[in-house]
Amino acid sequence: MTTVFTRIINGELPGRFVYTDDLAVAFLTIRPLTQGHTLVVPRQETDHWTDADEPLLHHCMDVARQIGNAAKQAFGAPRAGLVIAGLEVPHLHIHVFPAWSLEDFSFARAKPTTDIELDEAAARLRAALGNQA
Repeated sequence: MTTVFTRIINGELPGRFVYTDDLAVAFLTIRPLTQGHTLVVPRQETDHWTDADEPLLHHCMDVARQIGNAAKQAFGAPRAGLVIAGLEVPHLHIHVFPAWSLEDFSFARAKPTTDIELDEAAARLRAALGNQA
């Protein structure tokens, strides 16, 4: 069964992409922990991160590192948070977000955001990613 993330990757559902390549994509979540909360998702549907083959997992982690550095730069955060929860959608995804404290890691605090806030966050991340090139 096709996951919601595959449907976003295929353009069947909207997504604000900040990174794409042949193996993985990164797009903003609609329920961010902090502004700029991004999901790094492999194009290949893999349920658990422990099931991903090593080259794919390494690639996704490299993309997550790039997104993390961009998030710190774009939002002035001292840290980038990274979580692989693996419970919400049966498709490997890595949560990457600007972090100022451990409270920023609480999924209980995630809340819906507006299209304007998503567009602004995506633009800031894309600009920061461009600065890394």
